[in-house]
Amino acid sequence: MITERKVYNFGAGPSALPQEVFAEAAQAVKNYQSSGLSILEISHRSNLFMDIMLEAETLIRSLMQIPDHYEVLFLQGGGSQQFAMIPLNLLPDDKTAYYIDSGIWAKKAFEESETIGRSAILVSSEKNSYNSIPKEFSVPQDAAYLHLTTNNTIYGTQWFNAPKINCPLIADASSDILCQEINVADYDLIYAGAQKNLGTAGVTVVIIKKDLLGRSKRVIPKIFDYQQHAKAKSLYNTPATYAIYVMLLTLRWIKKMGGVSEIEKLNRQKAALLYNEIDSNPLYKGHAVLEDRSLMNVVFQMTNPEMEKKFLKAAELFDIIGIQGHRSFGGFRVSLYNAIPLGHVEHLVSLMNQFREESVQ
Repeated sequence: MITERKVYNFGAGPSALPQEVFAEAAQAVKNYQSSGLSILEISHRSNLFMDIMLEAETLIRSLMQIPDHYEVLFLQGGGSQQFAMIPLNLLPDDKTAYYIDSGIWAKKAFEESETIGRSAILVSSEKNSYNSIPKEFSVPQDAAYLHLTTNNTIYGTQWFNAPKINCPLIADASSDILCQEINVADYDLIYAGAQKNLGTAGVTVVIIKKDLLGRSKRVIPKIFDYQQHAKAKSLYNTPATYAIYVMLLTLRWIKKMGGVSEIEKLNRQKAALLYNEIDSNPLYKGHAVLEDRSLMNVVFQMTNPEMEKKFLKAAELFDIIGIQGHRSFGGFRVSLYNAIPLGHVEHLVSLMNQFREESVQ
């Protein structure tokens, strides 16, 4: 039996999962649907697994309202592999791939593209320690595409409106997919590693317009060719079977919760509660500008940096883990992914209040 977790996990990823997902996933490891087989050993060509794939694609299409002229692929390699697959598939020799640099992961995507074809950073917020989303820019005529990272886990910023441009728009949505309602048609390709809002590490979802397939005319290995994966219905090679199953369970949970609109309401409530404490408590200061504050990753520092270690120790005593900031930035980062209950945020805010009271005594 799965017991109630004893810690409050705000880690940036792999992230917390809904408790009922753990229960079903654990049972499937022992015996999947009374088949006598573990989910870990069923064939990826079997009817059992084909049903999993079909339901997972149907659910994500429904939850995100994905139009029919998009392919939905379940691939491996994480977001980092997509950094290479995107220019391999979409960057012709006579075009330039443009990137919006809003944080480390956005820059890593650009650096990978540089090794494949002509690439450039269009605009960056690095000079302001990535505390905002770059908003003033125009895309040159030679653009093959514009790439952006919708949510920046390290610095706590998030895009809330897709820019209107005249070239394909590519979005790395690894840390905020399904956290809020979006119009998929605003984008030409969306990709997301599953390990934050979609399940566990191992599978990456790629949502791509069909007319982008085969666009670059490059000769590339078939394993990196979106067109090959689309033809094979994500079965060109052995897929990440267990990760796809956990993703299916997570998608079922999102549907049960009322869909993305209800998940968004809860996410906004969690984020507002924590940001309100940061703004009203003199011990803390937020990093991101108000209009770009992430719903998923709340990043803050202490007004007195010497108190940070003491606060981390206090968090341990409260059974709170995963709030230490990224090693490249410091401070604190609280990840509020879909599966984080409101009560966990209330527990953290209670600690922050108690820490303030003890500090002024």
